[in-house]
Amino acid sequence: LAVGWGSRMDAAWAPSPGGCELVQSIMDCTGRWLSSIPGNLRGDTEELFLDDNTIQVLGNASLLLYPQLWHLSLTRNRLELIEPGAFLSSQGLEVLSLKDNLLFTNYSLTATALSALPALRMLDLAGNQLREDMVSVLVSNLSSLESLSVARNIIMRLDSSIFTNLTELLELNLEKNYIFEIDSAFEGLQRLQRLNLAYNYLPCLVGFDLTQLRVLNLSNNVIEWFLTMEIDDLFELEVLDLSHNRLLFFPVLPRQSKLHSLLLQDNRMSFYQRLPNGTSLANVTMQFLIIDGNSTNITTVRLWDELCHSNLSSLRLLDMSQNEVWGLPDDFLAQMPSLTHLKLNQNCLEAFHLSEEDSLARLTELDLSQNQLVELGVKVGTGDILPSLQLFNLSTNRLQALPPGIFTHTRKITTLDLSYNRVDLCPQPGEAKSLSCVDIRGVVTLSHLSLAGCGLQGMGGRPFQGTSLMHLDLSDNRQLLSRDLAWLQDLVLTLQVLSLRNTSLSSTMDFSALSSLVRLDLSGNCLAAFPAWLGALRLRSLDLRDNCLPALPRDLPQQAPLGRSLRELYLSQNPYNCCTLGWWDALQQAQGLRVPDGQEVTCRHGPRALSPGALPQPVLQSCQWQTANLELLYLVLALPTCLTLLVAFVVVFLMLKEKLLKMVKNRCGVSSPY
Repeated sequence: LAVGWGSRMDAAWAPSPGGCELVQSIMDCTGRWLSSIPGNLRGDTEELFLDDNTIQVLGNASLLLYPQLWHLSLTRNRLELIEPGAFLSSQGLEVLSLKDNLLFTNYSLTATALSALPALRMLDLAGNQLREDMVSVLVSNLSSLESLSVARNIIMRLDSSIFTNLTELLELNLEKNYIFEIDSAFEGLQRLQRLNLAYNYLPCLVGFDLTQLRVLNLSNNVIEWFLTMEIDDLFELEVLDLSHNRLLFFPVLPRQSKLHSLLLQDNRMSFYQRLPNGTSLANVTMQFLIIDGNSTNITTVRLWDELCHSNLSSLRLLDMSQNEVWGLPDDFLAQMPSLTHLKLNQNCLEAFHLSEEDSLARLTELDLSQNQLVELGVKVGTGDILPSLQLFNLSTNRLQALPPGIFTHTRKITTLDLSYNRVDLCPQPGEAKSLSCVDIRGVVTLSHLSLAGCGLQGMGGRPFQGTSLMHLDLSDNRQLLSRDLAWLQDLVLTLQVLSLRNTSLSSTMDFSALSSLVRLDLSGNCLAAFPAWLGALRLRSLDLRDNCLPALPRDLPQQAPLGRSLRELYLSQNPYNCCTLGWWDALQQAQGLRVPDGQEVTCRHGPRALSPGALPQPVLQSCQWQTANLELLYLVLALPTCLTLLVAFVVVFLMLKEKLLKMVKNRCGVSSPY
């Protein structure tokens, strides 16, 4: 409801009487501890923000000086009463925010005040401890309203008397109440387009017939089934959110609609057309007992027929993640030719089959992660399968291979996640047919590949030949680096992001040939020294967490080219020595280099783990003594050596003295007495 707020941030502001801020005709008095509306503000004020103050009463004379006001916000005050004549001088008020106050105390008088606003379009009454009868009184004479929020109140039941006169209402927010029953509450709202009933206690929705509604949010309730009225009228519904409920069956949707987003995440939904043991339930019907007052109706539904009758031709997003789906009905996907995003992750799928008949020509994202997939079937014919697919997530399944040639039909795929499956990459051309492996060679569009936790062992050959990978995740493959690194040769020019977390990496392995790397993750290994080859890379981000490093090179910020390019360095969970922290001081002084986990970095001094930036004085003194003792040790070790050499020289000199003197005499020709 902060209409016009953005304009205030672009212009210069000036202080006004009362400590408020003025920008053009907008007055901001937020958080000024005001107990009433100031009377010394500019008379041409059009927008007035009084949020986070202590105003309890809006009196009859409070707004007399501001006849041009069209936007008033009194959010988070202690407002208990709006006197009946408070808005008589503000007939042009269009936007009014009264959320998070105490309007339940004098709601009838406040309702009288609101009825004097013929131009009011947007009203926010959220967080006022209002019951449904109070809401009915407050909005009974507001026929001009287009947007109403009564969220975060204590509404429990909705009937036809609450919103009777709101004939112009376009948007209604009822989230976070205690609503468990709705009885013809929206029949008079012929223009309503957006309805939010999230975070309530609705057990079901039967006979849905709001044909004009475009967005319906029913998430976070306890809904077990959703049944649309059996009519052939065109529903304008575009977005239906039933996520985080207790749906047992796929919702029975309108036969004709414009639905493009269907959110069914986190339910208990499954399909029972065919059980895992092969039993068919296609002809089994479900009976719903509907009790309405004294009348009782039994609706018999053959779920599979109803599913077929639903028009899903315009559906673009289908999210069925976190359910209990173990298989899809026949031709289920064939009804969705416009589908672009399909999320089936966190279900019970053991097999997933694709064919040309499924008509998923527009699908760009397919998420099958966190299932129990052992088989991915592709029925290849003359046509293409998933020709528009860009993101394919198969992580955390039980796959050992993919259908041969699957990527010859996915001409646009950029991201493939195979992590935490037991798959191998095909190592040599011509071996894909004989080995149980995944062949990605020649997939030129592929730029992101994740193979984390796949149990890869000493890869050979050229598994990335013909690709242009930029991101590669090889984490959690403990035996991956048991052979030479020649298998990376095809990524030298393209690879920018590489994760080698938890791969038993040693400091002697050299990845400096990957000259295009900008982000490298070496965390979770046993590096005991800073790898020298890192200095040759132009990395912007380096992760060295959870290794065995006692120190880093003191000149790291000056090393070229690494020191000049590095902008982000992760260092925590290493056993650094508290007495050799010169490198840490150098990092703190480096320009443009950030250590995001700097608060978590510790060093060891004996059994203690300390922060390197705040070492206690006794520790500093101990480190000084250790340094001094080391110098003394060097002196003690060097002194005997020097003395031994000196004594040896003297002994040799004395032994050879006479011969030396004779030699000198003979050379110089001068006699010397003995």
